[in-house]
Amino acid sequence: MNAPGSTLEQARALVASARNAFAGDPDVRRQLDACAYRLDQPLRVALAGSLKAGKSTLLNALVGQDVAPTDATECTRVVTWYRNGPTPTVTAWYDRDRSANVLVQRREGGLTFDLGALTAAQVDRLEVEWPASALAETTVIDTPGTSSLSRDVSARTLDLLTPDRAASGADAVVYLLRSLSATDVAFLRQIGSHVGAESGPLGVVGVVSRADEVGAGRIDAMLSAKEMASRFATELERTGLCQAVVPVAGLLAFAARTLRQSEFAAFQALAQAPVDDLSVALLSADRFARPDSPLPVDAQTRASLVRRFGLFGIRLAVTLIRLGANDSPTLAAQLVERSGLDELRGVIDVQFGQRAEQLKAHSALVALDRVLADRPERAAVELLPQVGRLLSDVHGFAELRLLGRLRTTPVKLPGEESAELHRLIGGLGVAPHVRLGLPESASSREMQSEAVVAVRKWRTRASHPLLDQFTAKACGTAARSAEGILGLLY
Repeated sequence: MNAPGSTLEQARALVASARNAFAGDPDVRRQLDACAYRLDQPLRVALAGSLKAGKSTLLNALVGQDVAPTDATECTRVVTWYRNGPTPTVTAWYDRDRSANVLVQRREGGLTFDLGALTAAQVDRLEVEWPASALAETTVIDTPGTSSLSRDVSARTLDLLTPDRAASGADAVVYLLRSLSATDVAFLRQIGSHVGAESGPLGVVGVVSRADEVGAGRIDAMLSAKEMASRFATELERTGLCQAVVPVAGLLAFAARTLRQSEFAAFQALAQAPVDDLSVALLSADRFARPDSPLPVDAQTRASLVRRFGLFGIRLAVTLIRLGANDSPTLAAQLVERSGLDELRGVIDVQFGQRAEQLKAHSALVALDRVLADRPERAAVELLPQVGRLLSDVHGFAELRLLGRLRTTPVKLPGEESAELHRLIGGLGVAPHVRLGLPESASSREMQSEAVVAVRKWRTRASHPLLDQFTAKACGTAARSAEGILGLLY
């Protein structure tokens, strides 16, 4: 249930007023209907990045099911929307309003969408409905690579995320990086201007994708990837283009979430093999899968392990078993944790999931602003200032940016106060009792009393003359968050 005065409800009321005012203008009414529809739909999160960045693999890992084709077929050249649905169905939309069912097939252990007589150039978008709990509150949009050799393919991503004279088609973006190229920086800047409009990038999280390849598949590959992510985060933080950067080994993450008992048994057998034999075999994928290998696992199974886990995943799984992971669920959980997926899911939850209403409202308000901006009618002139006032109330977005900064830039406060600040600005959740560190059963009076104490404390901290600029600003943000809690409670 939304609070009566929430940003979402205020945005819904403004859109309703505009729809009534322009009921006689079919073109404007169509655009306003789209704004209203968007407010009632799940949060839209787009996966973007260069060609071969691993977007589809990461999508499968996040959903925990094989829902997206990862091979280089026609389908990877099309914008694809993934929504929750009762049964797996894929629909191709083409010629604007025509549709056709798409055949879903499994080949060599992977998923494939067969477009039939259609080509990627003809298809406007694919819509996939899949029974997955991860899609219940979030619609995920898989986009073609932004550095594709085909300008038409890259243009599809640009048209969705950075359309001319329109709001972005996504409320938030997960941007996959293999390096931090000039193309990536330029595109992130475009995304920020559209997803956040004048507020700057609001829902943009970076991922160092295929992170295990950063360290050439070595057992310490993720440490190298974390160092790279930290460098990227520092640069993107300095330029204000991204809120956080997380390294993720997407292939390992998906394989771990779908670990089979037969694969666990194979890893157990490999853990018993002579160390030298296994080390030599793991020098390359071809060597590991050779039929004449002395390893105690058949060649077909070994080839499947390479395809599913990669060399890094195999090394890590065997090591974890040797260290005591003695059953399939334990191994799967440890592999997921070390893949970086848990960290990414936590960041997405804090940055996107818990702010879904705010992000959706912001997207709808930006769209409404752009619809009304060119209208000379009195209704538009009267509504635009109200839209502008809501868009300028950006404290929630200041919290998001600060949460991103805190991942790489610590505040100069004692440990317990640093944790309290992180909690107060929504790092553990946005409910008032969570922000204040109180139990869910806390009364309004208790929360009011605690919020007053927090306002006074963090105002005092923010004005301390010996604090550095970043810490002082962070304390000021915490004070404003406490004031916001008071506003909700009174």
